[in-house]
Order: sequence, then structure tokens, then C-alpha cells
Amino acid sequence: MKEIKQEKKVFFKTFGCRTNLYDTQIMRENLGDFAHTLEEAQADIVVINSCTVTNGADSSVRSYVRKARDLGKSVVFAGCGVKTQGRELLERGLVDGVLGHSHKESIAQALDKLAQGQKFFYEDNLAHLDSSIVSEFVGKSRAFIKIQEGCDFACSYCIIPSVRGKSRSLPLKQIVKQVQVLVDSGVQEIVLTGTNVGSYGKDSNSSITKLLHTLFAIPDLKRVRIGSLEPSQIDEEFCELLAHPKLERHLHIALQHTHNAMLKLMNRANCFEEDSRLLHTIADLGYAIGTDYIVGHPGESEEIWEQAFSNVRTLPLTHIHPFVYSIRSGTASASMSDRVNGAVAKERLHSLNTHIQEANLAFRRKRQAQDKPLQVLIEKQLGGVYVGLDEHFNKIFIESTQELGQWVEITEYDIKEHNYAKI
Repeated sequence: MKEIKQEKKVFFKTFGCRTNLYDTQIMRENLGDFAHTLEEAQADIVVINSCTVTNGADSSVRSYVRKARDLGKSVVFAGCGVKTQGRELLERGLVDGVLGHSHKESIAQALDKLAQGQKFFYEDNLAHLDSSIVSEFVGKSRAFIKIQEGCDFACSYCIIPSVRGKSRSLPLKQIVKQVQVLVDSGVQEIVLTGTNVGSYGKDSNSSITKLLHTLFAIPDLKRVRIGSLEPSQIDEEFCELLAHPKLERHLHIALQHTHNAMLKLMNRANCFEEDSRLLHTIADLGYAIGTDYIVGHPGESEEIWEQAFSNVRTLPLTHIHPFVYSIRSGTASASMSDRVNGAVAKERLHSLNTHIQEANLAFRRKRQAQDKPLQVLIEKQLGGVYVGLDEHFNKIFIESTQELGQWVEITEYDIKEHNYAKI
């Protein structure tokens, strides 16, 4: 193993979800005397924040581990993959250290061990909550704020509860302090994230609604987006909050499927009829609605799919994050029969994407006809073109010779694959 000196440069490679992005920021905040670099080539140490949501995710992470090793880097393996493949990678000599979720804040001490020529394996206890405050969110105009950890659901296709633990909420005061620090640094939009965001407060006599009320009171915070919610977690109290001007006019509600037989096989807590009523109620308030959707899960016959897709077309969805089912060893779904042919599953995925693209286009045209300006957060600049997101989570490209600020109000724009404007 290559000897490492303090103040060497550390590069973070993050796989997976928004929660992992936040966890990377926590590790970066706790590097101590080690330096952080955004350039892989300049790094002496690569910290891999892994994803293990599918067997394919494990494979992608392993490929990167080999790449980092081939580049001569010292490698620390962190994230959700610690439990599923961390020890194997260490024993095979592919990584120099393994850092479970509950040890993120001790990363400097772990790297010190490497400096002394010692390998390490710090396993996750699945009960820890981070207490660190992130001073800045590197490389993003929006900031992701983790409000809880873990999940109490038991979906048949999902391994995450066993690698993230039971749902547990960060203290309200800590969340408010974290948001205030980032707002003071110039951040005006935050995205609430976690393993299962809607379960916030379940263990602390609070709720996602109460948290939002508190965050809305922060003066310079302009917009709040919620990463994802389960339909079963959206109650009347939450719906009363939908009129608040600081809440982004887009909700991501994870349906996963639109046929009750599949939802039962997946061990989901939602059903199509209730989902439909909920989504139409929210859409009537002017919201764009996104969802996650799994096609090709075992048991999805042609008859079931046809009915499910027919059901999809009745819903007011504008965004979708669809997946072809991928086996995750150790889950109930992995042992189910009645597998769906891969080519068939991809056709179903294409049908979903095509329909939602058309629905999104119709939503944007209807929104334009209302003659109300779009409130756009600028994400990046590509030459003379600015790229941003409006309050409905739709991308817009803005040509301008002016120096645009973080927020822009757009009154005139063209609608194509995305929205386009000139200022």
C-alpha cells in the first residue's frame, strides 16, 4: 500500500442519490489537514461514496475502484456499498480502507491511519446521525439538506433499509442551523433529502409539515424543494401547505407502479385509486408532479402492463424517473419467478418516457398560456447561454449578453424540447 502523508489531496467520487451527495459534503467538511480537490488527476487519495441499490450499481462501483487503483491512487471505500462488498474489496487488496456511514465525520482520523501505513475497516452501526454543519455546498447552486436517515418501509425490491438502518430524524435545531449557514453563504434554494424524507419527525413528535413551516420563516431562503415523498405520507396537513409561496411548484411522489397487483408484489403501502385522487388534487393547485416507476419487475405480465400504462395516462404526471427492474441480491424480489424479458421491459420504459415527455410539453404550454413569469434559478453558464430550472423543475436555456444573477424572472420564452429565452 502506498504511504500517504498529511495534506495530500483527496478526491471524492460519489455514486447514487442526493443523500450520498450530502454525505460527501459531510466528509469533505471533516477532512482536517487533508486537502480537497475537484480534479481526480491531482488526487493522492480517492474516497468512493458508493451506491448499492442494484447489482449493477455494485458492478459500476467496482469498476471505478479498479480504475482508481490502476491510476495509482490510495482508495477509501465509503457509502451504502460498505455492507454489501466493503470487506471483500479490502481483503482482495482493491481498497486501503473502508468507512461506514456512521464514521463519515471521523474521516480525517481514518486517513491518518493510512498515513501510518495501516489499513482500516470501520463498519456502520446503522444508528448514527451526523452532527456536522456543512459550510458550503461545493459545485452546486442549490444545496441538498439531509433531514433524516434510514427507512422503515420494506419494499420487496429494495436493499436500502438494511444498509441505511431504521428511519431517524435529525434534530430540528440542527437542520435550521444548517440551512441558515448555507443561506448566509448565498444559497437561496434548498432541496430536502434523506433516505425516506416523508418519514421525518416520525420518531420525534414532529413531521415534514412542521419542519417546512419552520424553514419558511428563514427570511432570505427563497425556495424549498422536497426530494421525494411517498404517497402514503401526504396527509391533509401537508396539503394545506401547498399554497405557500416558498414551496417549489413541483413534487416528486414515488408511486413505483400503477397496478395494484404489482404494488402488492412490491410490498408497497400505496394503491392506484388513492394515488390518482391525491395526484389530481395536487395538480389542480398548479403543481408539476414527478414520480419513480419500475418496469419489468417479476410478475408484470403483458395484461398487467397494459392496464398499468392505461392508468398512467390518466394521471397528471409531468416528470418521471423510470427504471427497468434490476436484481438486487438479498431482496425478496430477487427470488421471484415470472421474470420479464429485458427487451420487453425496455419497450415499456420507452413508452413511459415518450408519454411523459408529451405530458410535460402539454403542461408547459398550458403554463405559458397563463401569462405568468417563470421564476428561474440559474444553475450554470455555457458561453453565452445560461441554464436554469424554473419553479416546476423544468429546464430553461437563456441566451444573454448580460451578466445574469442567481435568479431570473422570464416572461417570454419558446417551448421546444426544453424552454428557451433571450434577454
